[in-house]
Amino acid sequence: MFDFFFKWRHRRIIRRSSISEKQWQDAFSSLPLLAGINAKEKQQLQELTILFLHYKAFEGAQGFVVTQSNALIIALQACLPILNLGINSFSGWYSVIVYPAGFVTRRVTTDESGVEHVVHSNLAGESWQKGPVVLAWDDTENAGIIDGHNLVIHEFAHKLDMQNGVANGFPPLHAEMDTELWVEAFSAGYKDFQQKCEKGKHIGINCYAATDPAEFFAGLSEVFFEHPEVIFRHYNNIYDQLRLYYRQDPLLRLGRKS
Repeated sequence: MFDFFFKWRHRRIIRRSSISEKQWQDAFSSLPLLAGINAKEKQQLQELTILFLHYKAFEGAQGFVVTQSNALIIALQACLPILNLGINSFSGWYSVIVYPAGFVTRRVTTDESGVEHVVHSNLAGESWQKGPVVLAWDDTENAGIIDGHNLVIHEFAHKLDMQNGVANGFPPLHAEMDTELWVEAFSAGYKDFQQKCEKGKHIGINCYAATDPAEFFAGLSEVFFEHPEVIFRHYNNIYDQLRLYYRQDPLLRLGRKS
């Protein structure tokens, strides 16, 4: 009963969308990342994007005005990972905050001795559990150019990771997936990647992903959609797990699989 209602409501929201064909064309042409999707996937992505824009509020920070074009570019990239997962994968939070450029956060931490420390960090994006996704527009505008770095996918991968609590690199898996295989692949891959970064060996994955398991999952997710051959070459088992989790195969989509 409820499932029927939500499907009816979603169809109604999609039918009433005011996004013009030209706006879609402009957005897709600015995102080479999406060039490989087929007609069915494109329609599916557009529908998800319309729902995303309906359910999420976009807010500008530090005087930045979020235009419909800005929001469309962000939403299309955010919805690519959930193409076969559905809009409910992003439930439980409400807003996307966009800064014009990198921003500084202020955090108060307490050490083991009970002493408080004020920590300032320069960031391009962050995701809050049950809170907003925060993005810097200067790092978002060209995120979909296929260079192996995608701030939008990175931060929204954190949101998927947070579906079952604090981000830890272990999102809720589908029923048909094997938990042990996920843990084995990611644990071994994370340890190997940390060692590579410590030795200064660069393999096409930002070493920020070696910070902790949550960043490893988010970092590999952005590479999975932009340069999947890198993960396939170095961490084939992880590629298989991401393919099963996202229910997508970017190697085939981008024509890089023999």
